[in-house]
Amino acid sequence: MTDHPQQTRPGEEIDAGSLQAFLDRSFGNTGSAEIRQFPGGYSNLTYLVSRGPEEYVLRRPPFGANVKSGHDMEREFKVLSAVRPQYPNVPRPVLYCGDLSVIGAPFYLMERVKGVILRSRPPQGLSLTPEIMHRLSTSWVDNLAAIHAIDVKGPEIAALGKPEGYVQRQVEGWTKRYRNAQTDEIPALERVAEWLATHLPPERYVSLIHNDYKYDNLVFSPDLREILAVLDWEMATIGDPLMDLGTSLGYWIEPGDPEPMRMFGLTVLPGNLNRRQVADRYAGRTGRDPGNVVFYYAFGLFKIGVIVQQIYARYRKGLTQDPRFAGLIHVVQACGSQAVKAIDRDSLQV
Repeated sequence: MTDHPQQTRPGEEIDAGSLQAFLDRSFGNTGSAEIRQFPGGYSNLTYLVSRGPEEYVLRRPPFGANVKSGHDMEREFKVLSAVRPQYPNVPRPVLYCGDLSVIGAPFYLMERVKGVILRSRPPQGLSLTPEIMHRLSTSWVDNLAAIHAIDVKGPEIAALGKPEGYVQRQVEGWTKRYRNAQTDEIPALERVAEWLATHLPPERYVSLIHNDYKYDNLVFSPDLREILAVLDWEMATIGDPLMDLGTSLGYWIEPGDPEPMRMFGLTVLPGNLNRRQVADRYAGRTGRDPGNVVFYYAFGLFKIGVIVQQIYARYRKGLTQDPRFAGLIHVVQACGSQAVKAIDRDSLQV
């Protein structure tokens, strides 16, 4: 049931000889490197590098991405290094490499945390009963609250972001990213962007935020009773935690939501809390009032739609050959329509 790496996808291979030489220089010669790729994820690429008894997870930017405006491997490495002393449920960072001559892009190595990752389909042989999903969904919320309780006053974490004006910068920034990656006319997303810009809520809270917190970025113990690690900290920063909650609610799909959004995971299974219950439990665990939670949910859907649009744009330009990307425009459209419904009904239950 653990997350098994597979053969590297065509076009996403790593130069094994060059990586081998780098590992020998860094750690000594402990055996030839075997490289396989983890199948999940739509952004940064993740590989398993095995050398005898040693196992490392390698993270690098996607091929065809503009690494100057995102996918900052050094920053993600620093985030793990800063967070781990306070919050141990992150993989141990091992080594960062900014030398492009090694594999053609910056990358870093971290420890491999073995466990169960719940993607859009349950692992073979695993029965996710309503009782299990209820327990998982409540622990999911409680763990998000624990991340938002991390002390941000220390210099290493405080350096990760500027909380003042965070909400406005996020709305403006993701709107700009959408314009830069747009391939189709999607009126619903245009309307959402305009509504967000004119309904900015006051900023009342500051915390460390993950910015991509969802089931398939968590590693559970084999018995599904413990969260062993939180993965993919590439967008972590300091800002309004309600924006983080909103992004997570955007990924929290319910049975009546648009079919293309089912790719986001297993929250449709019986036993999961619904979005309203997630927001209420979060408020109870943190003591923070979500206020107009529909704003944060609509923002989350807009942001997710833009992320998917960026991936689809790379596919349209021929910068990636991953066949999973061919139909992503339908997901972008679904994010827009769902956000419009939430705004019109002023509700998380749409």
